[in-house]
Amino acid sequence: MRRTAAALLVSLALTLTASAQIPLLSERKDWSAPAADWWSHVQYLADDKLQGRRTGTPGYDAAVAYVENQFKSIGLKPAGTDGYKQPIDFQPMILDMEKSSVVLKHEGASTPLNLGTDISLSPLMKSAAVDAPLAFIGYGLRIPAKHVNSYTDAEVKGKIVVFYNYAPENLLGPQRAYGRGNDQRWKALKAAGAVGMIYVAAPRPAAADAPPTHGPAPAPSALYFADPSLDSLPGVKLIATLSEAGAAKLFAGTGHTPAELTALAKAGQPLPSIALTATLSAVTTSIAGTPFRASNVVGMVEGSDSKLKKEYVVVSAHLDHLGVRGEGAGDHLYNGAMDNASGSASVIECARILMAQKTKPKRSILFITLAGEELGELGSSYFARKPTVPRQDIVADLNMDMYLPLFPLRYIEVQGMGESTLGNDARAAFQSNDIEVQFDKQPDENRFVRSDQVNFVKQGIPALAFKFGWTPDSPEMKTFNEWVKTRYHKPSDDLNQPIDKAAAAQFTVVLAQLTTRVANGPRPEWYPESSFALNATR
Repeated sequence: MRRTAAALLVSLALTLTASAQIPLLSERKDWSAPAADWWSHVQYLADDKLQGRRTGTPGYDAAVAYVENQFKSIGLKPAGTDGYKQPIDFQPMILDMEKSSVVLKHEGASTPLNLGTDISLSPLMKSAAVDAPLAFIGYGLRIPAKHVNSYTDAEVKGKIVVFYNYAPENLLGPQRAYGRGNDQRWKALKAAGAVGMIYVAAPRPAAADAPPTHGPAPAPSALYFADPSLDSLPGVKLIATLSEAGAAKLFAGTGHTPAELTALAKAGQPLPSIALTATLSAVTTSIAGTPFRASNVVGMVEGSDSKLKKEYVVVSAHLDHLGVRGEGAGDHLYNGAMDNASGSASVIECARILMAQKTKPKRSILFITLAGEELGELGSSYFARKPTVPRQDIVADLNMDMYLPLFPLRYIEVQGMGESTLGNDARAAFQSNDIEVQFDKQPDENRFVRSDQVNFVKQGIPALAFKFGWTPDSPEMKTFNEWVKTRYHKPSDDLNQPIDKAAAAQFTVVLAQLTTRVANGPRPEWYPESSFALNATR
């Protein structure tokens, strides 16, 4: 919709170039062989013997070895730091509840906040103590592209900031979620001089995908990179979540109640200015857990152009899932067939398609299966911050996470469609195969910033993600919603569920066409009005 006539001609030419190498879907009548190839990878990765592929377990390591062998057999060049592997060292940290404390101080009186009921402390990479005044900063957001600025530097310098973990109603879901990310938020707050942050979270019921718990709740834990240079929250002395009970203590005497503020925040309405006159003293004592190592897997199809082969298009999917969770009777093995053996299988088969082409794409293609997505997009964070090629030469990321081939491929939902020129490439690639392209139908679900592509976006790299699409009130919509309700992050996401294997193979072919188009075309650019354009500082 932002395309000029000249851009359309270029787009058409690239479509013809791509389809000349990789046949359009209509040119193949029998999809049984490519469907079987794709399914063979899903069968291995989602088999019970891999025990759910939780990052840091033998099952995950077996998945890594499988992808390595596939990349080698296809003929991809190793592009990790250890052959195909990019090892990552992780350090779990656990909060020492007995040696941690939080106290409100006001007019000579001290009010302890109870850990676990009033306030929850996040363990830090290093234990820390802080005693500082408090500042309430509403939503705590700075998103210049959307003219959102909740505070001035003078208001937060030297203070512990308190904010509601919501966002103004004028922000779309991805913009809202991206700005609310702890690392993005802390980056702005640290630059303004803040020393810690406390957010008031939304009251929420127990998560539907959480396993049953027995006995006392475990102490809070967090997972960090062992490499201290990768600390995403450098200098922070306090990260805490305030409950409604804790918020009542903090806002006592201000004339405002948590119920009032929560109602405004849920509605996305402006929050009042509240002067907090108390100071807060907090000690966060962290205990190091057992470190472990897990790997991304990186293979490359080298580009054919002598200059452009030094630039890279990334095709990615996370390899991990949730492992084994819960106790007692019943199925506690989370196989993760759709989430995300399906995406990893498409990475492998897309690599096979492109490696088989007589004329390779002009730019090089990096095929990556990523660790730790289910633990917080950690593998992609590591790669995006310590890439195995120069970061400034990565031009795009095309990410597959649970794209859900549950029915025929008539529609494709492209997340990030309106943020960069990659959307034009996606539209042309899919439409040339008679597949209707849809924008994200549920932007408030924040899916564009809830998977690995977000870490490329944070580095200024345009990205897209995909879901099989549907129309309102259609059988496909019912199937999609039922899958999310009954199989997402549940043991039933296994090899026994109905899957349209031919549709998955067809998607993978169009993915290869799209990858070729991006690799051969102009370098993708963010649209100036995109909230993510400010990250593109190269």
